[in-house]
Amino acid sequence: MTAEPTQTDILISGGGVAGLTAACAFGSAGLHVICVDPAPPVTDGAAAGADMRSTAFLQPAVEVLEEAGLWARLAPHAAALQIMRIVDAGGDTPVARLTRDFDAADISDQPFGWNLPNWLLRREMVARLDELPNVDFRAGVATTGLVTRRNEARVTLSDGTHVQAKLVIGADGRDSFIRQAAGIPAKIHRYGQKALAFAVTHPIPHENVSTEVHRSGGPFTLVPLPDRDGQHCSAIVWMERGAEADRLATLEKDAFEAEMFERSTGILGPLTLVTRRAVWPMRMQHAERLAGERVALIAEAAHVMPPIGAQGLNMSLADIRCLLDLCRKYEADLGSTEMLTAYHRARWPEIRARIAGIDLLNRASMLAPRPLRDLRAGALGAIYGLKPVRRLMMRAGLGLK
Repeated sequence: MTAEPTQTDILISGGGVAGLTAACAFGSAGLHVICVDPAPPVTDGAAAGADMRSTAFLQPAVEVLEEAGLWARLAPHAAALQIMRIVDAGGDTPVARLTRDFDAADISDQPFGWNLPNWLLRREMVARLDELPNVDFRAGVATTGLVTRRNEARVTLSDGTHVQAKLVIGADGRDSFIRQAAGIPAKIHRYGQKALAFAVTHPIPHENVSTEVHRSGGPFTLVPLPDRDGQHCSAIVWMERGAEADRLATLEKDAFEAEMFERSTGILGPLTLVTRRAVWPMRMQHAERLAGERVALIAEAAHVMPPIGAQGLNMSLADIRCLLDLCRKYEADLGSTEMLTAYHRARWPEIRARIAGIDLLNRASMLAPRPLRDLRAGALGAIYGLKPVRRLMMRAGLGLK
């Protein structure tokens, strides 16, 4: 005899940073939520499988994190991002030939954002979920089936249980099961790049400056982290063409540190590797629709882009913000066609615009021929020299009006 399905308002498929944030946000809003993920979250930075990337939460994200009951937990562990520094090192040798600082003080009395390690985010988010009696987080459980009707969605889970939900949120990554089960295609562009993600210590303080060093192959980005064992610390995302990234990932520690010191132009002094190196293939991807019958897509199930300008997860939080507002508006008709059509229309223009912008920036960062690198440096200098344009770009990057 088949057991009756569990009833819930929302089922979230995916327990990464975006899925856990969504579970905290919707649970804090009083909705009944089930969140599932096939992999139990790794909440210790020293453990095998820990996510070595970091996430920069930009100013608008804090409102969502506060509503989710997360910001008070996260703020003590965060490093502020006061200045975004762009360094062009595209000359004959990897030496900084043009440096431009974009200071948050020009547009706000707050930093651009705050940076935290991803493994720590998972630790604090799981702890927050434990405080919410209306949220059921099922780690180690996957979504294996989805059937939708006009008035409900029925989800089958890998442990054999069934859930009946008013709304299913796909937060299950770039190869989203929910997106595919809902019959929503995705457009994909592969750059032939990979990103290495890891943390380093260094003798020169970062002074809350996030630095992108451009040469060829992709940006080398140093993002501030809180001090580690009394030493200055930064997260690094180093993007290169695939074969070069694979070579770097297998270098002995001393050789790798020598190469990243050169690639960083020595801006923070010698860099000491203090975590393992994770390697991630780069691609641009977006779902052709953000919603289907009783289904909404957020985060990488909806949009994937290279890690430039801290746009990825912050776009995901904008997805969550939009859905939260719509859940309140359509409280009596949660997950309806009208609600999900409104979600697609609200988010689609911004997502397409940001994908186009990040694509352009990434292609520019990959330039190898010297004349094109010179053109890139000239464009950066020209944009920086026009204060109204510089301020407009900073506000646009934060998602401010």
